[in-house]
Amino acid sequence: MSKKVTELTSELVTPILDDLNLELVDVEFKKEGPNWFLRIFIDSDKGVDLEDCGQVSEKVSEKLDELDPIPQAYFLEVSSPGAERPLKKEKDLTKSIGKNVYVSTYEPIEGEKAFEGKLIHFDGESLEIEVKVKTRKKVYTIPYNKVANARLAIIF
Repeated sequence: MSKKVTELTSELVTPILDDLNLELVDVEFKKEGPNWFLRIFIDSDKGVDLEDCGQVSEKVSEKLDELDPIPQAYFLEVSSPGAERPLKKEKDLTKSIGKNVYVSTYEPIEGEKAFEGKLIHFDGESLEIEVKVKTRKKVYTIPYNKVANARLAIIF
């Protein structure tokens, strides 16, 4: 059920975001306690502000009311993905070269399943992350098809 809602919402929101020069980062539809939440995460090269979120929320809400595709009651939330935004698409990774990332894999790569460091290369087939191990740096090459999750990371 939630997969269908997220796909439908993605299709519905994309033209609205295109008109506003905004990008769809992610859509979540999940139950928390007794309530359902439909969350839409948006971004742009210049970032997003409260006005952008409000504008998108209003337009999406109108469209959802018109089509009424979700049978249960839910809360609609539109927001920025935050500092540790998910990197879901190839273009997200390409734009993140040179930035700090966190990547987890489906299976171990050189004995590790979690990598945090600087993304130094991505070509669509594999990515290279430079990880600081104590006082030295090590570069891991990770096949893109082995990536379970990727997001920007704030490293202190």
